[in-house]
Formats: sequence, C-alpha cells, structure tokens
Amino acid sequence: MKRRQLLKSSIATSALLSLSCVAPKAATTKSEAANRQFYELRVYRLKSAEAQSLLDSYLEKAAIPAWNRLGATPVGAFTEIDAKDAAVYVVIPYPSIEVFISAGTRLENDAEYQKAGAEYLSAPKSTPAFDRIDSWLLAAFAGMPRLELPAYSRDKKPRMFEMRTYESFSEVKALKKVEMFNSGEIATMKEVGLAPVFYGQALIGANLPHLTYMTSAENDQVHKQHWDAFNKHPVWLKLKNDPQYADTVSKITKRFLKPTAYSQI
Repeated sequence: MKRRQLLKSSIATSALLSLSCVAPKAATTKSEAANRQFYELRVYRLKSAEAQSLLDSYLEKAAIPAWNRLGATPVGAFTEIDAKDAAVYVVIPYPSIEVFISAGTRLENDAEYQKAGAEYLSAPKSTPAFDRIDSWLLAAFAGMPRLELPAYSRDKKPRMFEMRTYESFSEVKALKKVEMFNSGEIATMKEVGLAPVFYGQALIGANLPHLTYMTSAENDQVHKQHWDAFNKHPVWLKLKNDPQYADTVSKITKRFLKPTAYSQI
C-alpha cells in the first residue's frame, strides 16, 4: 500500500514538474526540484461583512495553524486596498507537491483543526461562510524557489503588497516570460528594493497560461519609488528590449493588498 502511494506521488510530482519548466532550454535538477515550493493562491469571495468575520476567525484559529503543522509556512492573508468586492486572498506555500496533494485528507483527520474550525465548516446554507473559492496552483520560479519574508512582515510593521498576474497569449511565450524573470528581472527587483515575496508559474486554475508574483514595501510612496528605480535600471532596459522576450505578456492585472491582522506575511 505504501509503495503504491509513493508511486502515485512520484508520478504526480513528475507530471507537475514537467508542466513547470522554468526555461525552454534549462532542465530542472533533482536538487532544484526538492528545494522548490508550490504555492496555492486562494481567493475567498464573500457576500457580507458577517461572512468575512467568520472566515477571518476560521483562517486565524483553524486553517493557518493547521497549514503550519503541514509545513506550509508562512501563510499570507490579505484584503484588497480600495476593493470593489469583498474577498480575502490567501497564499499557502507548500514545501512539496506531495504535501499539497495530501493536505485535504490530513486536515480531515486533524482533530484540532476540525474543532477550531467547526463554526465555519458547519455553516448552514442560509448563511454560508463564503460565496465561492477560486484556487490556483503555482510552481515557484528557479530564480526564487522559496517564498521570502520581508523584515517588516516578521516584525509586524506597517506594510503593503502588490500582486501582479501576467497572462500570455501562448504557452511558449509564457515560458519565455518566466525565463526573463530568471535571467535578471528578479535580481534587479531585489536590488532596487521591491522586496519580492514569491514568483509562481500557474499550473492549475483559470486564465492559463500566466504567472503571478508579489512585491512589497513599507507604504505606497516607497513602493512607487522602488518601481521608478526598477524602470530606469540598465538590466531591466536591456531585458525589455531583447527581441527574444517580445510579446511575452498580453495582459497585466495588478492588485494592491494589505495584510489581515493574522497574516504571517
């Protein structure tokens, strides 16, 4: 039985890694694969403030502690600044694809989670805890294989985040955009202070192919200054004007986020 489960897990890992080539000409080594995180990006869409209160309590007291026990840490929870619709964005950094695959079953068997999340889990049809949950599975980039926590997040200081999604019109161009990040764009963002949190190539979810990444700052003004420095940086200008990276992005979606009181990011 254990051998069968291990085989299934190995097949799933190989299949997902084959979908997440970090560059068309670069193979993923075993050590790189072992170090790479997989991110689940969830969006809980809500109908009311009362529902958000229940969701916040569930995430803080039940879900995030349970994910931490699985090795998924730190977990980020955010709301949109100047949001038009009520929603909570959650970033779960799984240490491996095997942990992601087994997470649902392990939570079902986690008595502490079931007890702490009872009110949310048993919410009646008349007053549901959420409207819908959107979910994407992302593979971390080779250029930044693990989530990085800004110092102001560790110290729980004032902070803001920008999450961007870059859609591509073809799968080949989507891979070239990932390659572009790995070839200097990530390093330049770090150099100018954009303080990236994660970069992920979407493997499963809506609106494929695309990638999503998150940057951060102490406040909006500082964040704009960092972007100004990035846009003038010679490395970025060289990458931007390199013909091989032309037309890699067909649509950009930007979301400005603030952390919830219980967010670990």
